[in-house]
Amino acid sequence: MKIVVLDNDRSQSDLICQVLTSAGHVCHGFQTGKDLLSQLRKEEYDMLIFDWQVSDMGGAELMRKAREKLNDKAPVLFMTTSSGEDDIVAGLDAGADDYMIKPLRRSEMVARVQALLRRAFPTQNGAEQLQFGQYVFETRPGRLLMDGNVLDVTHKEFYLALLFFRNIGRPLSRAYIHEAVWIRETDVPSRTMDTHVSRVRNKLQLKPENGFRLVPVYSYGYRLEKLGN
Repeated sequence: MKIVVLDNDRSQSDLICQVLTSAGHVCHGFQTGKDLLSQLRKEEYDMLIFDWQVSDMGGAELMRKAREKLNDKAPVLFMTTSSGEDDIVAGLDAGADDYMIKPLRRSEMVARVQALLRRAFPTQNGAEQLQFGQYVFETRPGRLLMDGNVLDVTHKEFYLALLFFRNIGRPLSRAYIHEAVWIRETDVPSRTMDTHVSRVRNKLQLKPENGFRLVPVYSYGYRLEKLGN
């Protein structure tokens, strides 16, 4: 999907575009509201992400003008600082679909963007199917199959397993796993994560004879290893 991003800070808009591009989207970043609106006259986008405190015009004015040029279905997500409670109310009242508090967290941004796009364009976001050996992940219904059989996994177990398979061979820190799977849940006991990892290991039978091994990385996190060819 095509996403347009506005942030006064060039490094911030570049970072957001980098994250969204890695998630499979096309992204264009701008630093002023004037440049953004000029681009919207030339090209159609599926989503707008912008900083509510843009330098050259008010957030509500920018959103009103952008809405006139955007696809009717296109969702709008705005960003604000943690102290900007008034901005949050103003943004939602102005018709934004969602918001995020700065500093942004990459995995949360991807999750929120994907959720908004799925809701806005359901016919273009069918079940994505990802296969890793005998494992098939159907992301839309959150269904996981092993050798053609549906596994009984919870929502978090599904996304935890998918996170490991998308990062085969790469050590994932506890902090990264927490941010990617638990997102806004701030107080997640260490044993909770360990229990979920253990369940994923058992339910998916991640053992050497099946070609995979899910191992702890001392004082860091976990790594899923693919064995053999």
